[in-house]
Amino acid sequence: MTFSKKVRALVGSENLFLLGALATVFVGFSWSTPLFLTASNFGSMAFQLPVLGLLTLAMMVPILSGGLNLAIIFQANISGLALATVLLHFGGPEAGVGAFLLGVLAALTAGALSGALMGLVVAYLGAHPILVSLAMMIFLRGLGEFLTKGGDISGFPPFMKTIGHGSLLGVPIPLLVFLAAAFVWHIMLRHSKHGFSVYMIGSNIKASEYSGLNTRRTLTMIYTISGIACAIAGILMAARFNSVRVGHGEALLLVTVLACFLGGLDPFGGFGRVVPVILALCILQALSSGLNLVGANQHLSTAVWGLSLIVVMALRWLADYINPSGRRRT
Repeated sequence: MTFSKKVRALVGSENLFLLGALATVFVGFSWSTPLFLTASNFGSMAFQLPVLGLLTLAMMVPILSGGLNLAIIFQANISGLALATVLLHFGGPEAGVGAFLLGVLAALTAGALSGALMGLVVAYLGAHPILVSLAMMIFLRGLGEFLTKGGDISGFPPFMKTIGHGSLLGVPIPLLVFLAAAFVWHIMLRHSKHGFSVYMIGSNIKASEYSGLNTRRTLTMIYTISGIACAIAGILMAARFNSVRVGHGEALLLVTVLACFLGGLDPFGGFGRVVPVILALCILQALSSGLNLVGANQHLSTAVWGLSLIVVMALRWLADYINPSGRRRT
């Protein structure tokens, strides 16, 4: 076996491609501006990435099952609103750690319930996930606007700033939360019965039913877990922005889909892994930060992200055309 084949076998062809793309982005922006390879820029990226990362994990599992969750942003915001409501009830800035933990429980419950409701409708009524999640998105947005009267809710205890802006042993706390969630996602998908069922449903739901898998229970769990990831993202957003608003993070919805597809997920379900998705997130975050440092308009980042997805799809089509038997479906 040649050296290149050994490297490809060890790292994985998908990861190798993404690592090469990440290195290219780093080299390009390092040459363009001396501010890119600085501790302050890396720190900024490390604080910005986790919320997008958690929302991407929330989007990832539904896509693996052949579905989609368009409600992730508003699930995160309604969860943050649940946290804020509890904190304000216990005095806002004077609320203690106990009130915060109760608020976290309320946030996780709100995210899980909204996800479970979507999962039940998809699983037991057979409704299309796009329509179900779109309906949930509209409902949560309207509910959030009604509860907040279209404004912000702020006035949280000072210790929440530590969660959103603090570090532990030099590593940002939000990044540690995201890495822990990514590790749990990896174990769940690759080393659990639930993960096996997710891939089977994404590959062929009818065959999964005939093989004896409880597809309804799995679908319900998929969207429940997605809602929990959204709730964690909502808690981090509340801690980072020191406020809760229904519209926080609206621009991130399509970026999560882009990160999933850039990370190798099959848009029809059945194939994808956590590590390539994390690498894709790093590429998108580096692109955004680099373009910001060179003074590019923020809308250019969105255009570059969209172009990246087109390029990736074209390259994958070319790879499948050249080697149609090399595509994996596991």
